[in-house]
Amino acid sequence: MPDLADIRAALAAPVIVAPMFLVSSPALALAACREGLIGSLPAHSARTPKQLQSWLIEMREGLAQARSVTTGPAVAAYAVNLVMHSTNDRASEDLELIIEHRVPIVITSKGAPGHVVQRIHEYGGLVLSDIANQRHAQKAASAGVDGLIAVCAGAGGHTGTLNPFAFMNEIREDFDGPIVLAGGITTGRDVAAAELMGASFAYIGTRFIPTLESLAEEGHKRMIVASRASDVFFTAAVDGAPANFLAASLVSVGMSLEELAVTRPGKIVAVKDHKRWKDIWSAGHGVGTIHEVQPAAEVCRQIVAQYNTYRAAR
Repeated sequence: MPDLADIRAALAAPVIVAPMFLVSSPALALAACREGLIGSLPAHSARTPKQLQSWLIEMREGLAQARSVTTGPAVAAYAVNLVMHSTNDRASEDLELIIEHRVPIVITSKGAPGHVVQRIHEYGGLVLSDIANQRHAQKAASAGVDGLIAVCAGAGGHTGTLNPFAFMNEIREDFDGPIVLAGGITTGRDVAAAELMGASFAYIGTRFIPTLESLAEEGHKRMIVASRASDVFFTAAVDGAPANFLAASLVSVGMSLEELAVTRPGKIVAVKDHKRWKDIWSAGHGVGTIHEVQPAAEVCRQIVAQYNTYRAAR
């Protein structure tokens, strides 16, 4: 199994298309991989372990087929996100499926990676861990992860709160391995800028919500296209964890932005007759650069072309 440096060298651009709950699909992940970017899936988006098994088979077969006929960029590896929080009662079962299918890259989030790292390394897989502060970074590094995902202010959904310049500098004081930078990144120019800041990869999520292959509701896609950065609202009162949502979707389910703004940390505001995440839609600060719903492959090609343009300009 290649290491992250080998994987990065073969990519059309150093981009991971982030795993997004109720958004990412095998079709979206495969589209990214075919264009030379790392596609990904959140294990917890699959309704059951049986569905996750089906998705992993679809990924294996889809990648094999793509590699047999490709004439463009090298077909990239893919990643699966495994939530480590104690509330994820499927974590152990999903991990066994990940191991069975030898998923090349595993992204751990919402908890320390712990024993998962050794299990993934045993078959040659790589582990990236989401972090939102220096303490998270130190814990993940001590667990032996292969890289860190620095989730900074402006990321869609569950997010960090730190400025990317400050956070990257802090991490680099103790960690010299690969860092994936996340938060408000939507263009190839952003990817090139992330590299200048010391990142090995850029993490792009929101840009891929309004794609044809996305599982997002059509209303979610349209709202992103119509939004600007100022339309993104930060709150921890939806499910208890800090996250960025589209303000209009919060209002549409009867939530008061004024109430959310003064809700104390740890308190969750009730949502009557609506489901969190399904009816309340997330987005990052990069929404203002998204102007239409497109095929995922087209979005990938635009990002790669922009990245190459700005790399050449340097």
